[in-house]
Amino acid sequence: MTVELVKEKWSNAVATVVIGATKEEGGTRSQAVECAGEEGLPFLFAEGKITHRPVIAMEILDLEPDDWPQSLTSAIGDVIKNPVDWALKCEKEFKADLICLRLQGAHPDALNKPVDELVKTVKDVLKATAIPLIILGCGEDKRDNEILPRCAEAAKGERILIGEAVQGNYKTLTASALADGHNIIAQSPIDINIAKQLNILISDMALPLERIVINPTVGALGYGLEYAYSIMERARLAALSGDKMLAMPFICFVGLEAWRAKEAKASTEEFPAWGSQVQRGIIWEALTATTFLQAGADILVMRHPKSAEIVRKHIDELMGSLTV
Repeated sequence: MTVELVKEKWSNAVATVVIGATKEEGGTRSQAVECAGEEGLPFLFAEGKITHRPVIAMEILDLEPDDWPQSLTSAIGDVIKNPVDWALKCEKEFKADLICLRLQGAHPDALNKPVDELVKTVKDVLKATAIPLIILGCGEDKRDNEILPRCAEAAKGERILIGEAVQGNYKTLTASALADGHNIIAQSPIDINIAKQLNILISDMALPLERIVINPTVGALGYGLEYAYSIMERARLAALSGDKMLAMPFICFVGLEAWRAKEAKASTEEFPAWGSQVQRGIIWEALTATTFLQAGADILVMRHPKSAEIVRKHIDELMGSLTV
Protein backbone atom coordinates (compact mmCIF):
# COMPACT_ATOMS: atom_id res chain seq x y z
CA MET A 1 0.00 0.00 0.00
CA THR A 2 1.32 3.41 -0.97
CA VAL A 3 1.07 6.12 1.66
CA GLU A 4 0.94 9.64 0.30
CA LEU A 5 2.67 12.35 2.32
CA VAL A 6 0.23 15.04 3.41
CA LYS A 7 1.65 18.45 2.57
CA GLU A 8 0.52 21.78 4.00
CA LYS A 9 0.13 24.63 1.54
CA TRP A 10 1.17 28.06 2.80
CA SER A 11 0.22 31.42 1.34
CA ASN A 12 3.14 33.49 2.64
CA ALA A 13 6.87 33.28 3.39
CA VAL A 14 9.09 34.67 6.11
CA ALA A 15 11.01 37.77 5.03
CA THR A 16 14.73 37.45 4.34
CA VAL A 17 16.85 39.83 6.40
CA VAL A 18 20.39 40.59 5.21
CA ILE A 19 22.98 41.40 7.89
CA GLY A 20 26.35 42.84 6.94
CA ALA A 21 27.53 44.71 3.86
CA THR A 22 30.48 43.81 1.64
CA LYS A 23 32.88 46.31 0.08
CA GLU A 24 30.79 46.26 -3.09
CA GLU A 25 27.78 47.24 -0.98
CA GLY A 26 29.54 50.04 0.87
CA GLY A 27 30.67 48.08 3.93
CA THR A 28 33.75 46.14 4.98
CA ARG A 29 32.40 42.63 5.70
CA SER A 30 33.79 39.62 3.86
CA GLN A 31 30.24 38.50 3.16
CA ALA A 32 26.68 39.26 4.17
CA VAL A 33 24.54 36.79 6.11
CA GLU A 34 21.03 36.13 4.82
CA CYS A 35 18.53 34.97 7.42
CA ALA A 36 15.16 33.24 7.13
CA GLY A 37 13.09 33.32 3.91
CA GLU A 38 11.32 30.07 4.83
CA GLU A 39 8.26 29.07 2.82
CA GLY A 40 7.24 26.36 5.29
CA LEU A 41 7.70 25.11 8.83
CA PRO A 42 11.22 24.33 10.08
CA PHE A 43 13.03 21.67 8.07
CA LEU A 44 9.89 20.37 6.32
CA PHE A 45 11.53 20.65 2.92
CA ALA A 46 8.63 18.97 1.13
CA GLU A 47 6.26 21.80 2.06
CA GLY A 48 8.31 24.77 0.93
CA LYS A 49 11.77 26.11 0.27
CA ILE A 50 14.13 26.72 3.18
CA THR A 51 16.70 28.75 1.33
CA HIS A 52 18.91 29.81 4.22
CA ARG A 53 20.14 27.74 7.13
CA PRO A 54 19.86 29.04 10.70
CA VAL A 55 22.97 30.91 11.78
CA ILE A 56 24.95 31.14 15.02
CA ALA A 57 26.14 34.39 16.55
CA MET A 58 28.70 34.23 19.35
CA GLU A 59 28.04 36.72 22.13
CA ILE A 60 30.80 38.94 23.47
CA LEU A 61 30.75 41.72 26.05
CA ASP A 62 32.61 45.02 26.19
CA LEU A 63 33.78 44.14 29.70
CA GLU A 64 34.89 40.95 31.40
CA PRO A 65 31.74 39.27 32.76
CA ASP A 66 31.76 38.64 36.50
CA ASP A 67 28.67 36.44 36.68
CA TRP A 68 29.55 33.73 34.14
CA PRO A 69 30.59 30.30 35.53
CA GLN A 70 34.22 29.33 35.32
CA SER A 71 33.39 26.45 32.98
CA LEU A 72 32.19 29.01 30.43
CA THR A 73 34.90 31.64 30.86
CA SER A 74 37.72 29.10 30.76
CA ALA A 75 36.45 27.78 27.42
CA ILE A 76 36.77 31.29 25.99
CA GLY A 77 40.17 31.97 27.53
CA ASP A 78 42.07 35.16 28.35
CA VAL A 79 40.60 36.97 25.35
CA ILE A 80 37.50 37.46 27.50
CA LYS A 81 39.27 40.52 28.94
CA ASN A 82 39.37 42.27 25.56
CA PRO A 83 36.31 42.49 23.27
CA VAL A 84 38.41 42.84 20.11
CA ASP A 85 40.49 39.73 20.82
CA TRP A 86 37.33 37.92 21.93
CA ALA A 87 35.54 38.81 18.69
CA LEU A 88 38.50 37.63 16.62
CA LYS A 89 38.59 34.30 18.42
CA CYS A 90 34.86 33.85 17.84
CA GLU A 91 35.38 34.47 14.13
CA LYS A 92 38.59 32.53 13.53
CA GLU A 93 38.50 29.69 16.06
CA PHE A 94 34.84 29.28 17.05
CA LYS A 95 33.62 29.71 13.43
CA ALA A 96 30.79 32.11 14.29
CA ASP A 97 28.53 33.34 11.50
CA LEU A 98 28.08 36.67 13.29
CA ILE A 99 29.46 38.53 16.31
CA CYS A 100 26.95 39.78 18.88
CA LEU A 101 28.47 42.63 20.91
CA ARG A 102 26.57 43.41 24.10
CA LEU A 103 27.53 46.82 25.53
CA GLN A 104 26.96 45.80 29.13
CA GLY A 105 29.55 48.27 30.38
CA ALA A 106 27.17 51.11 29.52
CA HIS A 107 24.74 50.14 32.27
CA PRO A 108 24.59 52.65 35.16
CA ASP A 109 24.95 49.76 37.62
CA ALA A 110 28.01 48.41 35.81
CA LEU A 111 30.82 50.72 34.64
CA ASN A 112 28.54 53.40 33.16
CA LYS A 113 31.06 53.79 30.34
CA PRO A 114 31.06 57.06 28.40
CA VAL A 115 29.57 57.02 24.91
CA ASP A 116 32.89 57.74 23.16
CA GLU A 117 34.49 54.67 24.75
CA LEU A 118 31.61 52.46 23.63
CA VAL A 119 31.72 53.86 20.10
CA LYS A 120 35.46 53.15 19.97
CA THR A 121 34.80 49.53 20.98
CA VAL A 122 32.30 49.16 18.15
CA LYS A 123 34.75 50.64 15.64
CA ASP A 124 37.61 48.47 16.90
CA VAL A 125 35.55 45.27 16.64
CA LEU A 126 34.44 46.17 13.13
CA LYS A 127 38.00 46.95 12.08
CA ALA A 128 39.40 43.71 13.48
CA THR A 129 36.74 41.32 12.16
CA ALA A 130 35.23 40.49 8.78
CA ILE A 131 31.90 38.86 9.67
CA PRO A 132 28.64 40.79 10.25
CA LEU A 133 27.91 42.41 13.59
CA ILE A 134 24.98 42.54 15.99
CA ILE A 135 25.07 45.36 18.56
CA LEU A 136 23.01 45.27 21.75
CA GLY A 137 22.62 47.95 24.38
CA CYS A 138 22.80 47.41 28.11
CA GLY A 139 19.05 46.95 28.61
CA GLU A 140 18.47 50.25 30.38
CA ASP A 141 16.20 52.24 28.06
CA LYS A 142 17.43 55.74 28.82
CA ARG A 143 21.08 54.77 28.45
CA ASP A 144 20.42 52.74 25.31
CA ASN A 145 18.74 55.74 23.71
CA GLU A 146 21.92 57.66 24.40
CA ILE A 147 24.48 55.12 23.20
CA LEU A 148 22.86 53.10 20.40
CA PRO A 149 22.30 55.99 17.95
CA ARG A 150 26.00 56.89 18.23
CA CYS A 151 26.99 53.26 17.71
CA ALA A 152 24.66 53.01 14.71
CA GLU A 153 26.29 56.11 13.23
CA ALA A 154 29.76 54.65 13.83
CA ALA A 155 28.74 51.50 11.95
CA LYS A 156 27.04 53.33 9.07
CA GLY A 157 27.32 51.36 5.85
CA GLU A 158 27.88 48.02 7.60
CA ARG A 159 24.18 47.04 7.73
CA ILE A 160 24.40 45.74 11.28
CA LEU A 161 21.57 44.30 13.34
CA ILE A 162 20.98 46.62 16.31
CA GLY A 163 18.74 46.32 19.36
CA GLU A 164 16.69 46.15 21.17
CA ALA A 165 13.58 48.17 20.37
CA VAL A 166 10.70 47.73 22.82
CA GLN A 167 7.09 48.87 22.66
CA GLY A 168 7.52 51.86 24.95
CA ASN A 169 10.90 52.94 23.63
CA TYR A 170 11.28 52.17 19.93
CA LYS A 171 11.29 55.54 18.14
CA THR A 172 14.89 56.64 18.73
CA LEU A 173 16.38 53.31 17.69
CA THR A 174 14.13 52.98 14.65
CA ALA A 175 15.11 56.47 13.50
CA SER A 176 18.79 55.53 13.84
CA ALA A 177 18.32 52.31 11.88
CA LEU A 178 16.61 54.30 9.13
CA ALA A 179 19.25 57.01 9.03
CA ASP A 180 22.24 54.67 8.99
CA GLY A 181 20.90 51.75 6.95
CA HIS A 182 20.71 49.08 9.65
CA ASN A 183 18.36 46.29 10.70
CA ILE A 184 16.57 46.34 14.04
CA ILE A 185 15.67 43.82 16.75
CA ALA A 186 12.10 44.19 18.02
CA GLN A 187 11.77 42.68 21.48
CA SER A 188 8.45 41.53 22.92
CA PRO A 189 7.83 39.78 26.27
CA ILE A 190 6.66 36.33 25.07
CA ASP A 191 3.46 37.86 23.69
CA ILE A 192 2.38 37.41 20.07
CA ASN A 193 0.07 40.45 20.13
CA ILE A 194 2.77 42.79 21.46
CA ALA A 195 5.23 41.40 18.92
CA LYS A 196 2.85 42.18 16.08
CA GLN A 197 1.96 45.62 17.41
CA LEU A 198 5.62 46.58 17.80
CA ASN A 199 6.36 45.51 14.23
CA ILE A 200 3.47 47.66 13.04
CA LEU A 201 4.74 50.66 15.00
CA ILE A 202 8.26 50.27 13.63
CA SER A 203 7.07 49.80 10.05
CA ASP A 204 4.83 52.87 10.41
CA MET A 205 8.06 54.85 10.75
CA ALA A 206 8.95 53.63 7.24
CA LEU A 207 11.45 50.91 8.19
CA PRO A 208 10.90 48.06 5.70
CA LEU A 209 9.60 44.79 7.14
CA GLU A 210 12.62 42.96 5.71
CA ARG A 211 14.84 44.92 8.12
CA ILE A 212 13.07 43.78 11.30
CA VAL A 213 14.05 40.74 13.39
CA ILE A 214 11.82 39.49 16.21
CA ASN A 215 13.18 38.67 19.66
CA PRO A 216 10.21 36.84 21.21
CA THR A 217 12.08 36.63 24.55
CA VAL A 218 12.72 32.96 25.17
CA GLY A 219 13.51 30.85 28.23
CA ALA A 220 16.01 28.08 28.83
CA LEU A 221 15.37 24.38 29.11
CA GLY A 222 13.31 23.96 32.28
CA TYR A 223 12.71 27.72 32.59
CA GLY A 224 9.81 28.55 30.31
CA LEU A 225 11.17 27.01 27.12
CA GLU A 226 7.89 25.25 26.35
CA TYR A 227 5.84 28.46 26.63
CA ALA A 228 8.26 30.45 24.49
CA TYR A 229 8.22 27.61 21.95
CA SER A 230 4.42 27.75 21.71
CA ILE A 231 4.46 31.53 21.14
CA MET A 232 7.08 31.22 18.41
CA GLU A 233 5.14 28.39 16.80
CA ARG A 234 1.90 30.41 16.77
CA ALA A 235 3.69 33.42 15.30
CA ARG A 236 5.31 31.35 12.56
CA LEU A 237 2.02 29.66 11.66
CA ALA A 238 0.38 33.10 11.44
CA ALA A 239 3.24 34.38 9.26
CA LEU A 240 3.04 31.48 6.83
CA SER A 241 -0.74 31.84 6.71
CA GLY A 242 -0.45 35.43 5.48
CA ASP A 243 0.23 37.75 8.43
CA LYS A 244 3.07 39.91 7.10
CA MET A 245 3.43 41.72 10.43
CA LEU A 246 4.73 38.50 11.99
CA ALA A 247 6.68 37.26 8.97
CA MET A 248 10.15 38.17 10.23
CA PRO A 249 13.11 36.07 11.37
CA PHE A 250 13.42 35.04 15.01
CA ILE A 251 16.53 35.74 17.06
CA CYS A 252 16.91 33.72 20.28
CA PHE A 253 19.38 34.69 23.01
CA VAL A 254 20.06 31.11 24.00
CA GLY A 255 23.35 31.66 25.83
CA LEU A 256 21.93 34.40 28.03
CA GLU A 257 19.05 32.21 29.14
CA ALA A 258 20.81 28.85 29.40
CA TRP A 259 23.79 30.01 31.44
CA ARG A 260 21.71 31.66 34.13
CA ALA A 261 19.80 28.43 34.75
CA LYS A 262 20.68 26.77 38.05
CA GLU A 263 21.17 23.42 36.36
CA ALA A 264 23.74 24.87 33.96
CA LYS A 265 25.94 26.70 36.45
CA ALA A 266 25.54 24.97 39.83
CA SER A 267 28.73 23.23 40.92
CA THR A 268 29.22 19.48 40.98
CA GLU A 269 30.13 19.73 44.68
CA GLU A 270 26.78 21.36 45.43
CA PHE A 271 24.78 18.83 43.41
CA PRO A 272 26.92 15.70 42.90
CA ALA A 273 23.99 13.69 41.55
CA TRP A 274 23.72 16.08 38.61
CA GLY A 275 27.07 15.05 37.20
CA SER A 276 29.83 17.19 35.68
CA GLN A 277 28.96 20.90 35.70
CA VAL A 278 31.10 21.50 32.63
CA GLN A 279 29.24 18.95 30.52
CA ARG A 280 25.89 19.87 32.04
CA GLY A 281 26.20 23.54 31.10
CA ILE A 282 27.25 22.76 27.55
CA ILE A 283 24.34 20.36 27.09
CA TRP A 284 21.87 22.81 28.66
CA GLU A 285 22.75 25.49 26.14
CA ALA A 286 22.87 23.09 23.19
CA LEU A 287 19.50 21.50 23.98
CA THR A 288 17.89 24.90 24.46
CA ALA A 289 19.21 25.96 21.05
CA THR A 290 18.21 22.81 19.16
CA THR A 291 14.71 22.99 20.60
CA PHE A 292 14.20 26.54 19.37
CA LEU A 293 15.43 25.54 15.92
CA GLN A 294 12.28 23.44 15.67
CA ALA A 295 10.17 26.46 16.69
CA GLY A 296 11.61 28.50 13.81
CA ALA A 297 14.70 30.22 15.26
CA ASP A 298 16.79 31.79 12.50
CA ILE A 299 19.58 33.38 14.59
CA LEU A 300 20.90 31.67 17.72
CA VAL A 301 23.03 33.84 20.00
CA MET A 302 25.29 31.49 21.97
CA ARG A 303 28.13 31.67 24.48
CA HIS A 304 30.00 28.37 24.88
CA PRO A 305 32.07 27.36 21.84
CA LYS A 306 31.42 23.66 22.42
CA SER A 307 27.65 24.21 22.58
CA ALA A 308 27.87 26.19 19.34
CA GLU A 309 29.87 23.37 17.73
CA ILE A 310 27.26 20.80 18.71
CA VAL A 311 24.42 22.95 17.38
CA ARG A 312 26.27 23.70 14.14
CA LYS A 313 26.68 19.98 13.47
CA HIS A 314 23.00 19.48 14.26
CA ILE A 315 22.05 22.19 11.75
CA ASP A 316 24.30 20.50 9.16
CA GLU A 317 22.40 17.25 9.68
CA LEU A 318 19.00 18.94 9.48
CA MET A 319 19.87 20.91 6.35
CA GLY A 320 21.57 18.04 4.54
CA SER A 321 23.53 19.30 1.56
CA LEU A 322 21.95 22.79 1.57
CA THR A 323 24.51 25.52 2.29
CA VAL A 324 24.19 29.19 3.31
